Amino acid sequence: MSYEVEGKLHKKFDMEQKSGTFQTREFVILVEQGQYPQHIKFQLVQDRCEIIDPIAEGSNIKVYFDLRGREWQGKYFTNLQAWRVEAAGSETKSRQPAGDFPTSAPATNGDDGSSFDDLPF
Repeated sequence: MSYEVEGKLHKKFDMEQKSGTFQTREFVILVEQGQYPQHIKFQLVQDRCEIIDPIAEGSNIKVYFDLRGREWQGKYFTNLQAWRVEAAGSETKSRQPAGDFPTSAPATNGDDGSSFDDLPF
């Protein structure tokens, strides 16, 4: 499952080397939604740990993430695993909005409409 959320980058943590081949990094964003602001912690893994480096704390960002969950010794853990982070409002539009249609009339086949069409619909 993939989700996205916008907020202000509150804190970046240092990279942690979990094993010889596995590294993680966490960061927190502040989401001002509703009566109480929410501090949401995300996790970056492996080669994605550096994607947060160029973004300064206090910047508005958009985070794309997946929900990850696991069970360990009868306890359950949930991670928000980020896979893309960008400055809020920097989304590039790769397609046109749905309401943007050409205003010209459709091409006709040269028929003036006087011929009889016996189709039932």
